[in-house]
Amino acid sequence: MKYLQMVLILGFFVGSNASASPDQTKQLDASKIEQITGLKAAVVDVENVVRVTSPRNDIQVRVDGTQLPPFAGLTSWAAFRPGEQAEAMVMGDFVLMQDEVNPVMDACFAGGLTVTALHNHFFYDDPKVLFLHIGGEGTTEQLASGVRKALDTVKEIRKASPRPASSFVGKPIAQPSAVSAKPIEEILGKKADAKDGMLKFSFGRTVRMSCGCEAGNAMGVNTWAAFIGDDGAALVDGDFACLPGELQPTLKALRKAGINIVAIHNHMETEDPRVIFLHYWAKGPASELAKGVKSALDAQADVKKSPAVSERD
Repeated sequence: MKYLQMVLILGFFVGSNASASPDQTKQLDASKIEQITGLKAAVVDVENVVRVTSPRNDIQVRVDGTQLPPFAGLTSWAAFRPGEQAEAMVMGDFVLMQDEVNPVMDACFAGGLTVTALHNHFFYDDPKVLFLHIGGEGTTEQLASGVRKALDTVKEIRKASPRPASSFVGKPIAQPSAVSAKPIEEILGKKADAKDGMLKFSFGRTVRMSCGCEAGNAMGVNTWAAFIGDDGAALVDGDFACLPGELQPTLKALRKAGINIVAIHNHMETEDPRVIFLHYWAKGPASELAKGVKSALDAQADVKKSPAVSERD
């Protein structure tokens, strides 16, 4: 009898906890999401998700010689569900042309969204297509407004220029290179590796792989920056290796400095702590580019000072 009572009591608590789950008790207002985003919402009852989609009907994309319809992978989307610590959370994926990526990223940040990945899905696509993955937590209104802001940015760009741009704006880069090392070294606080008028800087990180081995700078776990051109008209490209908590501040610092993000992805699979790599590209006066890179390094350093973030260094 006592055993039966215990089973009934346990079943009561388990049942109570299940019924109190946010997935079961909370629902988002699909009509509100529709109104804010301007998109028809589909409710996925089994997952308690409200999903909106925006096919890229404004651009004709050929992949490997075949015109690809939006249904086959050229549709932007955002999915909303009740949050655990906030009213709602969102995840999504924006289908973007190259000249749309960084303005849309700025719109996401302005709208309170996070940017979590940027990469290609195809080979031999014309025009080239990139996919920007986003996330966020907050109120339904805030998140839906952020999605709307990003999609409106795409429309504004294509209205101003129906044909996607084929290059970044900026002065032609001088060849051969003749970038003065001393001013850039002073800004970045590090000695450059110089070659034929070009400069390169590398800042190593350290992680441990699942095999127990440590991997560091020489193994490719690093932030780096390369400068070519001359002092007045240079370009910088490189990687930032971002540990947990560093990606968003680093992205925002680079974008504030006018530096373009061209990829966000992983390079490894089992490292600890996890590293996300972002790749960047920008043109301008060499010293200004160096200041932009330094601002992102400083943003990483500010995160590293937080007791919530640790690194194996």
